[in-house]
Amino acid sequence: MNTATNALAPSTTVPPQRPLRRLAVSCFAALTLVATAMPLPSYARSAPDSFADLAEEVTGAVVNISASTTVEARNRTLPQLPPGTPFEDLFEEFFNRRGQGGGPGGESSPSRPRSSNSLGSGFVIDPSGIVVTNNHVIGDANDISVIFPDGTRLKAEIIGKDSKVDLAVLKVTSDKPLKAVRFGDSETIRPGDWVMAIGNPFGLGGSVTAGIVSARGRNIESGPYDNYIQTDASINKGNSGGPLFNMNGEVIGINTAILSPTGGSVGIGFAVPASTAVPIIDQLRQFGETRRGWLGVRIQNVDEPTAEALNLGSARGALVAGVDDKGPAKPAGIEVGDVIVRFDGKEVKDSRDLPRIVASTPVGKAVDVTIVRKGQEMTRQVTLGRLEDTEKQASLQQPSTEPQTATRQALGLNMSGMTEELRRRFSIKDDLKGVVITRVDPNSAASDKRIQAGEVIVEVNQEPVTNPAEVTKKIDDLKAQNRKSALLLVANAQGEVRFVALSIE
Repeated sequence: MNTATNALAPSTTVPPQRPLRRLAVSCFAALTLVATAMPLPSYARSAPDSFADLAEEVTGAVVNISASTTVEARNRTLPQLPPGTPFEDLFEEFFNRRGQGGGPGGESSPSRPRSSNSLGSGFVIDPSGIVVTNNHVIGDANDISVIFPDGTRLKAEIIGKDSKVDLAVLKVTSDKPLKAVRFGDSETIRPGDWVMAIGNPFGLGGSVTAGIVSARGRNIESGPYDNYIQTDASINKGNSGGPLFNMNGEVIGINTAILSPTGGSVGIGFAVPASTAVPIIDQLRQFGETRRGWLGVRIQNVDEPTAEALNLGSARGALVAGVDDKGPAKPAGIEVGDVIVRFDGKEVKDSRDLPRIVASTPVGKAVDVTIVRKGQEMTRQVTLGRLEDTEKQASLQQPSTEPQTATRQALGLNMSGMTEELRRRFSIKDDLKGVVITRVDPNSAASDKRIQAGEVIVEVNQEPVTNPAEVTKKIDDLKAQNRKSALLLVANAQGEVRFVALSIE
């Protein structure tokens, strides 16, 4: 018995927890092997091992842009000093040394040209020498050079440029075909997709950065057709005009702007999507200018109260606030108060979408426009005109019914029929008809919507009004229908109109 006990003694000197620890480690290893053997979900694709192959493939087509603008320096004259002043020689020497003065008596010296330089990025889209960059990179430059990765420097001429989308197309002449890249489909990219930017940040050519698409459809209020791709791939000064690639080596954006309190990259960069850029580039190559479609309407956004008043169901589309008498929309039957919800087969989610869609549609094309009028959806066919550079103003026809001068109050508004005295007091246009607002309750919803005395109510729920009694009757009718809002068409003294939805509860 004692022998058996002594034989087991050595084993009892091993702490009992050690085998348990080894077991735990073994189990963890087994679990790790099982986990790594399981396939990843389809949405959890791994990051690229390296961007080197992709960068090597496309870098040869990415170029630096050097743009110089020469301007005449303004003549400067020496200050007029009293003869014999002890500082006369000192001032003359100082200004002459700085090139700002001339001969005795303070006459101006001949002006000397002054050069302003800028550096940016670009990329070749055609082996024959077609280069794309940003318009702001070249500006009004009169000397533009394209510098290739191998150091080759070629003079460039401007084929065309567009300030509204900030694009420019250049042409260089080479004795051999150039490395070029192609555009991809920017409409298929999604937030979270990998992208790579190449450019010339701070003059450091050929810099490669990578990141993801952060968002699409960004409006940074830089122009009428904002629809930017947002990315966290580092973009800095000098990257402007460079390409944003997808993982197939296709250009899906043109790096254009950054949002930064420091002037350097903080992970918020913006690129013009290829879907916006390609039609403009094609027009610049073909015509040397843009030829945008024109519908001939003035629009505003639809908020929830306006949607309810129009019986839209939800806030969507672009509300027509004006129709140009000479525009394509007028003969097609589009009217003030219509809500455009679809254009040429493309959904119009809000008012920002419509100008961009119309502008990218070829001039002269007949397109179907889906509108909602008084709760009913219908389609009108419009043959697009051409948008001119000068802004087209809407010319609205107003009801010709003679107004009545009775005064009333509703919705926090004091209203009066149109009179010559009111027309003079508020400087209202002679041809503007409707009901004059003479006072606005500062605690009312109308005041919150910035309705002001001197403005004119032209319509209530898309029906013309000529006196205050008609306004109050229509509001009472809406209350009887259990409607929550009244939609007013309000004009300022100059005749510019807008829709305003006011709660009637």
